[in-house]
Amino acid sequence: MEEHKDNDRQEIYSERVRAGKRTYFFDIKATRSNDYYLTITESKRRYKDGEEGFFYEKHKIFLYKEDFNKFVEALNHTVDHVKNELLPDVDFTEFDREKEYEEKDTADTDATSDSSGDDTELKWD
Repeated sequence: MEEHKDNDRQEIYSERVRAGKRTYFFDIKATRSNDYYLTITESKRRYKDGEEGFFYEKHKIFLYKEDFNKFVEALNHTVDHVKNELLPDVDFTEFDREKEYEEKDTADTDATSDSSGDDTELKWD
């Protein structure tokens, strides 16, 4: 009988973003050949129909190093278009303040909480 293979690769780094009813996880994982890739997971809590309890609905994106720059560039252009062309009168820093309040509320229960400031652009080295 074949041994159980570990489909989840070793996690190198993880960052969590809470966004209302959803949570996003940005995880860096290693392949067997010591290469790295990024998984972006959206997790949403859902209630079971007609039953007690809940479950988490998850959707994943796998992003490989050869696509990092294209992905970040497209994401930044898209967000900039919304901010500058579609919603130029919205003060997006207001949402940063909401994030700061959430982080203060969860700081006691989450020792890894990161309040890194107000970078609005993704940066990859």
